[in-house]
Amino acid sequence: MPCFLEFFMQFPLVFSFGSFSLPAHFIFEFLAYALGMRIYLRTRRKTRLNLEQTLWILAGAICGAALGSKVLYWFEDPVTLIQRNTLECWLQGKTIVGGLLGGLIGVEGVKRHIGYTDSTGDDLVFPILCGMMLGRIGCFSSGLADHTHGIETTLGWGVNFGDGIYRHPTQLYEILFLLGLLCFLKLRKKWPFEDGQIFQFFMISYLAYRFLSEFIKPGVKFYYGFNAIQLACIAGLIYYRKSILLLFSRK
Repeated sequence: MPCFLEFFMQFPLVFSFGSFSLPAHFIFEFLAYALGMRIYLRTRRKTRLNLEQTLWILAGAICGAALGSKVLYWFEDPVTLIQRNTLECWLQGKTIVGGLLGGLIGVEGVKRHIGYTDSTGDDLVFPILCGMMLGRIGCFSSGLADHTHGIETTLGWGVNFGDGIYRHPTQLYEILFLLGLLCFLKLRKKWPFEDGQIFQFFMISYLAYRFLSEFIKPGVKFYYGFNAIQLACIAGLIYYRKSILLLFSRK
Protein backbone atom coordinates (compact mmCIF):
# COMPACT_ATOMS: atom_id res chain seq x y z
CA MET A 1 0.00 0.00 0.00
CA PRO A 2 1.52 3.35 -0.98
CA CYS A 3 2.64 5.61 1.85
CA PHE A 4 0.78 8.93 1.93
CA LEU A 5 4.14 10.74 1.46
CA GLU A 6 4.31 9.48 -2.12
CA PHE A 7 1.37 11.70 -3.03
CA PHE A 8 3.33 14.80 -2.00
CA MET A 9 6.89 14.23 -3.17
CA GLN A 10 9.06 12.33 -5.60
CA PHE A 11 12.57 11.02 -4.99
CA PRO A 12 15.08 12.50 -5.14
CA LEU A 13 13.55 15.83 -4.21
CA VAL A 14 15.05 18.81 -6.03
CA PHE A 15 14.20 22.48 -5.52
CA SER A 16 14.20 24.54 -8.71
CA PHE A 17 14.77 28.28 -8.82
CA GLY A 18 14.19 29.21 -12.46
CA SER A 19 16.96 27.56 -14.46
CA PHE A 20 18.91 26.81 -11.28
CA SER A 21 18.22 23.76 -9.11
CA LEU A 22 19.57 22.33 -5.88
CA PRO A 23 19.06 18.89 -4.30
CA ALA A 24 16.97 19.10 -1.15
CA HIS A 25 19.59 16.99 0.62
CA PHE A 26 22.22 19.71 0.15
CA ILE A 27 19.86 22.42 1.41
CA PHE A 28 18.80 20.52 4.52
CA GLU A 29 22.37 19.50 5.29
CA PHE A 30 23.51 23.12 5.07
CA LEU A 31 20.62 24.22 7.28
CA ALA A 32 21.46 21.48 9.77
CA TYR A 33 25.02 22.74 10.23
CA ALA A 34 23.90 26.37 10.35
CA LEU A 35 21.12 25.71 12.87
CA GLY A 36 23.32 23.55 15.06
CA MET A 37 26.04 26.20 15.19
CA ARG A 38 23.49 28.94 15.87
CA ILE A 39 21.88 27.02 18.74
CA TYR A 40 25.26 26.21 20.26
CA LEU A 41 26.48 29.80 20.21
CA ARG A 42 23.23 31.03 21.76
CA THR A 43 22.80 28.37 24.43
CA ARG A 44 26.35 27.52 25.50
CA ARG A 45 27.23 28.41 29.07
CA LYS A 46 29.50 31.39 28.49
CA THR A 47 30.74 31.33 32.09
CA ARG A 48 32.33 27.94 31.45
CA LEU A 49 34.39 28.71 28.35
CA ASN A 50 35.94 31.89 27.05
CA LEU A 51 35.91 32.68 23.33
CA GLU A 52 39.35 31.20 22.64
CA GLN A 53 38.51 27.96 24.43
CA THR A 54 35.18 27.79 22.58
CA LEU A 55 36.93 28.11 19.22
CA TRP A 56 39.41 25.38 20.16
CA ILE A 57 36.56 23.07 21.20
CA LEU A 58 34.63 23.76 18.00
CA ALA A 59 37.74 23.15 15.89
CA GLY A 60 38.33 19.82 17.61
CA ALA A 61 34.71 18.80 17.19
CA ILE A 62 34.53 19.77 13.50
CA CYS A 63 37.86 18.23 12.48
CA GLY A 64 37.28 15.07 14.49
CA ALA A 65 33.74 14.66 13.16
CA ALA A 66 34.81 15.18 9.56
CA LEU A 67 37.61 12.63 9.81
CA GLY A 68 35.62 10.12 11.84
CA SER A 69 32.61 10.20 9.54
CA LYS A 70 34.83 9.59 6.53
CA VAL A 71 37.01 6.82 8.02
CA LEU A 72 34.02 4.82 9.26
CA TYR A 73 32.40 5.13 5.83
CA TRP A 74 35.53 3.64 4.24
CA PHE A 75 35.16 0.56 6.45
CA GLU A 76 31.50 0.01 5.51
CA ASP A 77 32.39 -1.63 2.18
CA PRO A 78 36.19 -1.72 1.92
CA VAL A 79 36.26 -4.35 -0.84
CA THR A 80 34.22 -2.26 -3.28
CA LEU A 81 36.14 0.88 -2.30
CA ILE A 82 39.50 -0.72 -3.05
CA GLN A 83 38.27 -2.32 -6.28
CA ARG A 84 36.99 0.97 -7.66
CA ASN A 85 39.84 3.00 -6.15
CA THR A 86 38.77 6.35 -7.57
CA LEU A 87 39.08 9.75 -5.92
CA GLU A 88 35.31 10.16 -6.10
CA CYS A 89 34.74 6.92 -4.18
CA TRP A 90 37.19 7.92 -1.46
CA LEU A 91 35.70 11.38 -1.05
CA GLN A 92 31.99 10.58 -1.16
CA GLY A 93 29.94 9.33 1.75
CA LYS A 94 30.00 9.86 5.50
CA THR A 95 28.36 8.46 8.60
CA ILE A 96 26.79 10.19 11.60
CA VAL A 97 28.07 7.57 14.03
CA GLY A 98 31.62 8.11 12.79
CA GLY A 99 31.11 11.86 13.05
CA LEU A 100 29.92 11.66 16.66
CA LEU A 101 32.72 9.35 17.79
CA GLY A 102 35.33 11.28 15.81
CA GLY A 103 34.04 14.54 17.25
CA LEU A 104 34.26 13.09 20.74
CA ILE A 105 37.87 12.09 20.19
CA GLY A 106 38.65 15.50 18.67
CA VAL A 107 37.13 17.45 21.56
CA GLU A 108 38.81 15.33 24.23
CA GLY A 109 42.14 15.74 22.44
CA VAL A 110 41.75 19.51 22.25
CA LYS A 111 40.71 19.75 25.91
CA ARG A 112 43.82 17.86 26.91
CA HIS A 113 45.92 20.17 24.71
CA ILE A 114 44.56 23.39 26.25
CA GLY A 115 44.42 21.95 29.75
CA TYR A 116 40.65 22.16 30.15
CA THR A 117 39.20 19.48 32.41
CA ASP A 118 35.50 20.35 32.86
CA SER A 119 32.76 18.72 30.80
CA THR A 120 31.73 20.50 27.60
CA GLY A 121 29.43 17.93 25.99
CA ASP A 122 26.15 19.02 27.57
CA ASP A 123 26.21 22.29 25.60
CA LEU A 124 26.44 20.32 22.36
CA VAL A 125 23.53 17.93 22.84
CA PHE A 126 20.60 20.08 21.74
CA PRO A 127 22.43 21.65 18.78
CA ILE A 128 23.42 18.15 17.61
CA LEU A 129 19.91 16.78 18.03
CA CYS A 130 18.30 19.62 16.07
CA GLY A 131 20.95 19.44 13.36
CA MET A 132 20.60 15.68 13.01
CA MET A 133 16.83 15.87 12.62
CA LEU A 134 17.15 18.43 9.83
CA GLY A 135 19.89 16.40 8.21
CA ARG A 136 17.77 13.26 8.21
CA ILE A 137 15.02 15.12 6.37
CA GLY A 138 17.61 15.72 3.68
CA CYS A 139 18.58 12.03 3.70
CA PHE A 140 14.94 11.03 3.26
CA SER A 141 14.46 13.50 0.41
CA SER A 142 17.38 12.01 -1.53
CA GLY A 143 15.69 8.62 -1.81
CA LEU A 144 17.90 5.67 -2.72
CA ALA A 145 20.97 7.73 -3.56
CA ASP A 146 21.84 8.42 0.08
CA HIS A 147 21.82 4.72 1.09
CA THR A 148 20.09 5.49 4.40
CA HIS A 149 16.80 3.76 3.55
CA GLY A 150 15.66 0.49 5.05
CA ILE A 151 15.01 -2.99 3.72
CA GLU A 152 11.75 -4.09 2.11
CA THR A 153 8.66 -4.09 4.31
CA THR A 154 4.97 -4.97 4.01
CA LEU A 155 3.99 -2.45 6.67
CA GLY A 156 1.53 0.23 5.63
CA TRP A 157 4.01 3.06 6.00
CA GLY A 158 6.61 1.55 3.67
CA VAL A 159 7.95 4.07 1.18
CA ASN A 160 8.69 3.53 -2.50
CA PHE A 161 11.86 5.54 -3.09
CA GLY A 162 11.61 5.10 -6.83
CA ASP A 163 12.49 1.47 -7.52
CA GLY A 164 9.03 0.02 -6.92
CA ILE A 165 10.00 -1.59 -3.58
CA TYR A 166 8.36 -0.46 -0.37
CA ARG A 167 11.02 0.01 2.26
CA HIS A 168 11.31 0.99 5.89
CA PRO A 169 11.70 4.81 6.01
CA THR A 170 14.54 4.51 8.52
CA GLN A 171 15.34 8.20 8.15
CA LEU A 172 11.88 9.03 9.52
CA TYR A 173 12.27 6.44 12.29
CA GLU A 174 15.45 8.21 13.35
CA ILE A 175 13.80 11.62 13.30
CA LEU A 176 11.07 10.31 15.60
CA PHE A 177 13.65 8.75 17.91
CA LEU A 178 15.67 11.97 18.07
CA LEU A 179 12.53 14.04 18.67
CA GLY A 180 11.51 11.74 21.52
CA LEU A 181 15.01 11.95 23.00
CA LEU A 182 14.95 15.74 22.73
CA CYS A 183 11.58 15.94 24.48
CA PHE A 184 12.73 13.60 27.25
CA LEU A 185 15.86 15.63 27.91
CA LYS A 186 13.94 18.90 27.86
CA LEU A 187 11.01 17.77 30.00
CA ARG A 188 12.72 15.41 32.44
CA LYS A 189 11.95 16.10 36.10
CA LYS A 190 12.57 12.99 38.17
CA TRP A 191 15.86 12.13 36.49
CA PRO A 192 18.35 14.89 37.32
CA PHE A 193 21.69 14.70 35.53
CA GLU A 194 25.06 15.65 36.87
CA ASP A 195 27.45 17.74 34.81
CA GLY A 196 28.34 15.92 31.59
CA GLN A 197 25.71 13.21 31.91
CA ILE A 198 23.27 14.73 29.42
CA PHE A 199 25.84 14.21 26.68
CA GLN A 200 26.63 10.72 27.94
CA PHE A 201 22.94 9.79 27.96
CA PHE A 202 22.54 11.14 24.42
CA MET A 203 25.53 9.20 23.10
CA ILE A 204 24.55 5.95 24.83
CA SER A 205 20.94 6.22 23.62
CA TYR A 206 21.86 7.05 20.04
CA LEU A 207 24.56 4.41 19.73
CA ALA A 208 22.16 1.76 21.05
CA TYR A 209 19.45 2.92 18.65
CA ARG A 210 21.78 2.88 15.64
CA PHE A 211 23.11 -0.56 16.50
CA LEU A 212 19.54 -1.92 16.41
CA SER A 213 18.31 0.09 13.41
CA GLU A 214 21.16 -1.18 11.23
CA PHE A 215 19.48 -4.61 11.22
CA ILE A 216 16.67 -3.23 9.03
CA LYS A 217 19.00 -1.54 6.57
CA PRO A 218 20.46 -3.14 3.44
CA GLY A 219 24.16 -3.42 2.87
CA VAL A 220 27.00 -5.81 3.37
CA LYS A 221 27.78 -7.21 6.81
CA PHE A 222 31.49 -7.86 6.52
CA TYR A 223 32.23 -8.35 10.18
CA TYR A 224 30.69 -11.64 11.37
CA GLY A 225 27.16 -10.54 10.52
CA PHE A 226 27.64 -6.93 11.61
CA ASN A 227 28.55 -3.84 9.63
CA ALA A 228 31.17 -1.22 10.47
CA ILE A 229 28.62 1.14 12.01
CA GLN A 230 27.42 -1.54 14.42
CA LEU A 231 30.99 -2.32 15.47
CA ALA A 232 31.59 1.40 16.05
CA CYS A 233 28.42 1.54 18.15
CA ILE A 234 29.63 -1.40 20.23
CA ALA A 235 33.02 0.30 20.71
CA GLY A 236 31.30 3.51 21.78
CA LEU A 237 29.06 1.69 24.26
CA ILE A 238 32.08 -0.10 25.72
CA TYR A 239 33.77 3.29 26.12
CA TYR A 240 30.70 4.50 28.04
CA ARG A 241 30.28 1.31 30.08
CA LYS A 242 30.91 3.05 33.41
CA SER A 243 28.50 5.85 32.51
CA ILE A 244 25.85 3.26 31.59
CA LEU A 245 26.12 1.69 35.04
CA LEU A 246 25.91 5.09 36.74
CA LEU A 247 23.00 6.35 34.65
CA PHE A 248 20.84 3.26 34.74
CA SER A 249 21.53 2.02 38.26
CA ARG A 250 19.66 4.87 39.91
CA LYS A 251 16.80 4.06 42.21
